[in-house]
Amino acid sequence: MFSSADAKDPTPLTSKAEKTRARIRDAALASFVERGYPDTTIRLIAKEAGVSVGNAYYYFPSKEHLVQELYEQVQIDHAHRARPRLQQTTGLVERLRVFFDTGLEAVGEYRRVAPGFLSAMVSPDSPINPLSAESSPAREMTVGLLRDVVEGSGHRLPEDIAERLPDALFPAYLALVLRWTYDESPGQAKTARLLDTGLRLFAVALPFLRVPGVRGVTRDLLDQIADVRP
Repeated sequence: MFSSADAKDPTPLTSKAEKTRARIRDAALASFVERGYPDTTIRLIAKEAGVSVGNAYYYFPSKEHLVQELYEQVQIDHAHRARPRLQQTTGLVERLRVFFDTGLEAVGEYRRVAPGFLSAMVSPDSPINPLSAESSPAREMTVGLLRDVVEGSGHRLPEDIAERLPDALFPAYLALVLRWTYDESPGQAKTARLLDTGLRLFAVALPFLRVPGVRGVTRDLLDQIADVRP
């Protein structure tokens, strides 16, 4: 196990060191796309980055640290894809569709190798599990985008529901990505249908969220869903 700060020395890197670190990182991300998680090694990354194995370990003490770099890069890409489209709509359901659609777009190039990552991250104790403490920087980026989706909506949710919704939607997003990973239907049509059904159900439920009994149950449900996080 490691802390997300372990791979980042608090001392500012020199320009040369920054370039070396970036070279190692870029070589790792390219290898993850080409070879997947199991067949990417620090030794191979060092060779393709043109650095020594010791130098690679200096900047990234383990392959898991590089996976966290991948997670963060995917979330940066997700936000870049989503934000221009979010500016075009204030409807909450439509904004959630933008979030989910662009999220799947952002992981698109990794679909072929995704099963290898999933087999490594499935254990609750795995440092590359998206719900782990080590994955918190990337996870908070995703939840932050979800918070923008909710807060930028023209639909005024009850405050206690709006506050809880982003954290509860994160596991739903992971579940959708999991379904998409193993969806062999043309164009992953089954995943698209699942998303459509979920959003329609959400749209039907929206008007009832201010009803006292429904609101309380919904609040409890959102808390329990979000409780999968550490």
